[in-house]
Amino acid sequence: MSAVVSVLPGVRRVEQVMGMPVVVDVRDEDVDDAHVDRMFAWLRWVDATFSTYSHDSEITRIDRGELAPEQAHPDVRWVLARCEELGRETGGYFDALATGRLDPSGLVKGWSVDRSVELLRQAGLENFAVNAGGDMRLVGRAVPDPYWRIGIQHPLDRSEVAAVLQVNDLAIATSAAYARGDHVVDPHTGHAPTDVLSITIVGPELATADAYATAAFAMGAGGAHWAASLHGYQAMAILADETVLTTGGFPDG
Repeated sequence: MSAVVSVLPGVRRVEQVMGMPVVVDVRDEDVDDAHVDRMFAWLRWVDATFSTYSHDSEITRIDRGELAPEQAHPDVRWVLARCEELGRETGGYFDALATGRLDPSGLVKGWSVDRSVELLRQAGLENFAVNAGGDMRLVGRAVPDPYWRIGIQHPLDRSEVAAVLQVNDLAIATSAAYARGDHVVDPHTGHAPTDVLSITIVGPELATADAYATAAFAMGAGGAHWAASLHGYQAMAILADETVLTTGGFPDG
């Protein structure tokens, strides 16, 4: 008896960018690698421009007072303005200055992936996923399957999933302590929350979903109730006692 091997269409590639693995999974037929090359070139430009570790990035130069924000690249100005807007929208829980230095990374990752999606769409691609360190944009379907099947990692057991989503055309962002330790803090107290394990936000844009997830996680258990009021976005929260709370429109498997 011979085994039937299913070969997926399209291309898959992973590169280390912005300090994390970025994976693109294209399921369209006859994909030109140049389109994927262009996407990763864009992400490398974002990394060089917005890095908080590079001595000569525009963000570190602004932080040191060597570059006035109004003289920065238009994309930098847009990101900083959007950070301020999100800060007001979240009651200060999304704060690009929470660590005492300028760090818009909580918006930049999702924003850069959203722009990557637009680059691939402009190239005529219709079915693909871009995963940046666990946060992702899904477009179309996982050909030959009718949808993408995504596991949300359990915050206490890396070998388990907390939920499995079967979705199309969605952004998914999770904020939790498991990825980089207690890196999300309540900017009002300077302390990491202790009564929530993870917050997952889904919606149309990864930039906004990621910022909302960061803010909701910083709020602690109260973030789950705040997320329930969001327009166009849905949430799943896992509290410290492992209680799982979801908004009415949160997708399931």
